Amino acid sequence: MKQGKKPTRRQLKIIIANVATPGDWLVTKSLPDELHLVRKNYPDTTKIIYL
Repeated sequence: MKQGKKPTRRQLKIIIANVATPGDWLVTKSLPDELHLVRKNYPDTTKIIYL
């Protein structure tokens, strides 16, 4: 599994709108129409946000 990166301000706004605790998530893949996230403490937990 790829290592997650800290989200940009634009990505953070999207994460805040879709996830309850935005500080726990890292971005693994950023596509034009979706955002792939992984949790910091639980790397098996992933989430895909469709834009």
